[in-house]
Formats: sequence, C-alpha cells, structure tokens
Amino acid sequence: MKTLYITFLLLCLSISTYSQETTDSTDIYYKHLRLGEVIVTGLTGDSRLRDMPMPVNTISETELQSTSSTNIIDAISRQPGVSQITTGGAISKPVIRGLGYNRVAVINDGIRQEGQQWGDEHGIEVDGQSVGSVEIQKGPASLMYGSDAMAGVVILHPHRILPLGKMSVNLITGYQTNNGLFDYSADFAGNKRCIVWDGRWSHRLAHAYQNSRDGYVPGSQFSEHAASGLIGLNRRWGHTHLKLSYFHLQPSIVDGERDATTGRLIPHSDNVKTYSRTLPFQRINHYKAVLDNAFHLSPDGTLKVLLGYQQNQRKEFEESADEPGLHFLLHTLTYDVRYQHTTSNQWQLAAGIQGMYQRSLNKGDEYLIPAYRLFDIGGFATASKRLGKWVVTGGLRLDNRSLHSEELEDDDTIRFSDFRRNMTGLSGSIGTVFNITEQLNLRANLSRGFRAPNMSELGSNGEHEGTGRYEVGNHDLCPEHSWQADLGLDLSSRYVSAQLSLFANRINNYIFLHRTPEVIDPDCPTYRYDAGNARLLGFEAAVDLHPIHSLHFGNTFSYVDARQLGQPEESRYLPFTPAPRWTSELKYEITHHGAVFNNAYVALSLECYLRQNHFYMAGGTETATPSYTLFNLSAGTDIKCRKRKICSLHLSLQNLFDRAYQSHLSRLKYIGTNPVTGEQGICDMGRNLSIRLIVPII
Repeated sequence: MKTLYITFLLLCLSISTYSQETTDSTDIYYKHLRLGEVIVTGLTGDSRLRDMPMPVNTISETELQSTSSTNIIDAISRQPGVSQITTGGAISKPVIRGLGYNRVAVINDGIRQEGQQWGDEHGIEVDGQSVGSVEIQKGPASLMYGSDAMAGVVILHPHRILPLGKMSVNLITGYQTNNGLFDYSADFAGNKRCIVWDGRWSHRLAHAYQNSRDGYVPGSQFSEHAASGLIGLNRRWGHTHLKLSYFHLQPSIVDGERDATTGRLIPHSDNVKTYSRTLPFQRINHYKAVLDNAFHLSPDGTLKVLLGYQQNQRKEFEESADEPGLHFLLHTLTYDVRYQHTTSNQWQLAAGIQGMYQRSLNKGDEYLIPAYRLFDIGGFATASKRLGKWVVTGGLRLDNRSLHSEELEDDDTIRFSDFRRNMTGLSGSIGTVFNITEQLNLRANLSRGFRAPNMSELGSNGEHEGTGRYEVGNHDLCPEHSWQADLGLDLSSRYVSAQLSLFANRINNYIFLHRTPEVIDPDCPTYRYDAGNARLLGFEAAVDLHPIHSLHFGNTFSYVDARQLGQPEESRYLPFTPAPRWTSELKYEITHHGAVFNNAYVALSLECYLRQNHFYMAGGTETATPSYTLFNLSAGTDIKCRKRKICSLHLSLQNLFDRAYQSHLSRLKYIGTNPVTGEQGICDMGRNLSIRLIVPII
C-alpha cells in the first residue's frame, strides 16, 4: 500500500503542471470545479470550501437526483472515504474512514438525527426526497457537534427556500426493476410577502430483491412513507422557521432460512415478490419538530437558536404481527444557541452552547437495553482569520454527559442494574489552508475528538432478533478520545480537478463488539463489548480530467488500515473496516442548450473493491471478502417544450453483468449457510435498471 500512497501523491502533484487559469468569470459550466464557489458549514459559520482545513465532500441536488439508490445513505456511499453498513436495501448506516455507528453524526433540519443509531440494523430515519444537498465532513467534528461526531458528520441540507415572490410544485417518481421499487414524492413550496412554506409527501415500497446466486431474498421487502411541512417568516432582521416531519419505515427481516435439499432460500409467503410485510419485521415511526431562528443583531453579528424535539418508536415483531417483542420509545430534546460575529479586522468568531436531553423507555415484553435518562451539554468557541494566502481556523469545546440507567427485574432476576455515569471530554481543532495559487491549495489540520459510550455498549443484556445474537454491555467502559492529523492538497482548474487527503487517527479506549465462546442463550451466539487502543491510517484521492467541454474522466481511490494496538493476529484489525475501493467514470455531456433536450449526458462507470484481508477473525466475528468489480451505465436529460423545461429523465443500469458479490460491510454476509454449496451468507442486489422522472408542475 506504500506504493499506492506514493503513486497517487505523484499523480496529483504532476497534474498541476497541466493546469490553466480560468479567466472568464462568466463561464458557468466550470463554476462547480472551482473551490471558491462552494459554500459549506465551517467552524465559524458558512465558509468557502477552499478555506476549510479539514476534508469536505459536497453532493448537489442534481447529483442526488441522478443517483440510483434505495435510501439517502446509499445515495452518498460512493463518495471517497464514505461507505455504508447495510441490512438489505432499506437499512443503511454511514461509515466514514472506517468508523461508523455512534461515531458518525447525522445532521438533518439543522439538528442531530437521534433514532437509536447504536443498533446494527437501525438505519437513518430521513426521507431522501426532502434532502436538497449533502455535505460530508471527514475527521473528528466533535468541536462543532459534540460526542458521536468522532469520525465525521453527514449534513443533510433541506431544499433551498425559494426567492421572494416564487412558488413551485414538483412531482418526482421512479421505478427499479430488480426489487420492483416504486416511489413518488410531491412538493409544494413558495415565498410570498415574506411568508415561506414547503409541504411534501413521499411514498416508497419494494418487494424482495434478487441476485444470480440466491435468487429472490425473502424478507428484504420494505415500505416507507414520509410527510413534512415548513412554515416561516423571512425578514431583514433574520428568520424564524417551524418544520414538522413524520417518517415511517416497515422493513421485513432476512432470516436466511434455506431448504435442506435444494439450498434455496425459503420464501415467507406464497408470492416471493409480495410488497406486504412478513414475519419477522420492524416498524419504525419517527416524529420531529424543529424551530429554527436567526437574528441579525448587527451588520456583522448573528444569533442563531435551534430547538428540536424528536420521538422515535421502534418495534420488532417476531412471533406475532400484532404484539411486538422489542419496543423502544425514545424522546429527544435538542438545543443549539450560538453567536457568530465578524470583527472590523476580519476575524470570524463563533461561540455557543449545545446539548440534548433523552428519555428512553422499554414498552415491549423483551429487553435488550435498559430504560435510561441522558443529559448532554457542551460549550464551544471558534475563530478564523485570513492572513494573506493563509487561512487559520481553530477552537475548543468542553462536553459533559450524564447517563442514568434504570433497574429492571425480569423473572425474579435483575436484568438491568441501576447505575450512573458522568463523563467529560475536551475537544479541539487547529488547522490552516495555504492558497498556493488560485487553483492549488494545501491543507493541514490537527483535531481531538471525544465520544461517550452509548447505553447499548454500557448496559445491553439480551437477544437482538435483528442481529441474531445475544449482546452484553460493559459498565466499566471509558469514553473514547482521538487525535487525528489531516494533510491535503486540492487542485481546481479548467481542465483538471484533483484532491488528495492523507490522515492518521489514534483512538484511545476504542469500543467494539466481539464474539465470545460463552453460551447464554443456546439459540444464538454471545457478543460482548470491549475496548482497546486503535490507530487508523489511510487516504482518499480523486482526479477528474475534462480536456474538452463535454468530456469527463473521473477516478477516486479510498483506503483505510484500521488496527488495534497490542493485539494478536486474530484480533488485530477493527471490525467493519471497508475494503480498498477504486471508482472510475467516463461521462460525455451531449448538449447543454438544445431546443428539446438539455443537459443530456451518458456515462459508463465501474466500482472495483479490492480483497479485504484485514478483518476481525477472533471468534469467527468476521471473514475475508474477495475482490469484485461492478459496471454501471447511466444517462439523463432535461426535456423542453417551447423553451420551458417540462421534465427531467434519468436512467441507470447498475451491476451491468449481474455479478454475484458480498460487500464486506453487508450484515447479510453472515446470515445462514447454504447446506448444498457450503457458501455462507447472502449476496447483494443483482442487475438493476432504475428510471427516475422529475416533473416541475409550476
């Protein structure tokens, strides 16, 4: 892998000799290639991407609309350094540089998305149609978002508020052939007399997916619907917006049961392509209310106040479709108050407090984690200053988390004990960007992250039907602390854009789940939480060549080596470490200003995953994953009539050659064994044609 480091470094450096300065400021087509045009969420407020010391990826609305996916995390998982832990098509969890679960914070509608993300098969309860753009910050973001942002943060930005006097009605619909996925979303938004509003309804459902090795996979069907509404006031003094949303997901659970004679998966109903639920299944309801306020107290100072309430109901049905076994009810109150100010000598300053209160209850007759109360509070201060070609940014934050587990007696035994934990963590960051030229930037950043253990890691004690294992927590776990160094180089020019990001991360008290030989429940293996020290090294490299106006040839490579320190070979590597990945796309843009077809394109791409030999083998927790390559085709266009866009059409053919494969981060990789072939687990989705239509009614 040292050779890969050197090769990509030399490649990105050598490309700079071919760069040419873009002098035409009206060249709209190349604006997206220039870092100075992109605005992202910085430590002291909105900042230009070229001034950010840490690596950031952005995904535009157009990119999201043209991407074939089954959920919002699936849509962003092809970004360099980003992966996903999957359980079929409905459930995906983000992974950034080899770290996932409660180490990645997801921000939606301006607040932390809190939906019991400690579970393997607990996804992100967000309607992908309500997301306007995505921002991915890689590396410890504890300074901005507190505990649970040690690996980074995924910011799901809503669609932009329309300009004053405008209204719009949009209809989006799509279909996927592999799992019969059908979805639609209708939206009505406007801005009249400073009153802004936005209302949306979305619905999505799919039957079981299929692949060339397993056929149809019973239990992989799901249904989803969501509703959201925004009403607010925009004035010169600032704004106040109230947003209400509801998200419902009902996925069945793949159990991997096979016929002993044929080895085929046993269907849960007479119709393997049913859209209806089958046992076992989950039912998740997520309610959210957010009050977003911004007050311009002076020409250079803004006070922002965000208050949020979330209720997450998670039910898991095993034996009966009417009575859940596990039933979690989580209430979350979040608050974020910050003041941002720019001084007369161009210092950008920000300070504030953030936190949340949680109350979790057990409503079912089976138990996995205890009921608990949690209170978080954190205070932070950040500063940024441009000094000629240098931009220096940094800050400090202090967090405190109080956690109280409630005692539970089950069958005359103490299932969960009463205990309290009080944990404090200091986070910080210092970084700089050197603008070598208008097109070339050098970045360096050093950050310290903090993460308090969650209740699952501290107090779980029970069988988790969704994972097929008995999980046991550890009251003595300490908070995780990390030090991460980032070094990056960015090039953005008319003919070439390139990025190289190197990182080294050391984590003390890294918490992980591993299999043990003990038997608590004879029907499932036992897993316990433990901790040790870890270090992660890796890089992401991206090069996009566009020698002519209409042709793009893009390549990315991601690699992470995640190890536990002082461990024998069988437990040397961290669980769920993504395989090295190379992606490549050749895209030809046919026309941008046609009379009927506008922004038309065709593209051929591949995703190559190298063999993953670095896995946590102790107790059979993980196995190696062979390499595989997937080929994809895509095309799209806007269609106009009388100089007005009447619709946008996107086509995508994924896994062109119907390759049977297993992602190293797929949990179905370990579900059951074929009694005829001896092959373990279930493969991912086979060939899939996706059709997407976007119709602007108004």
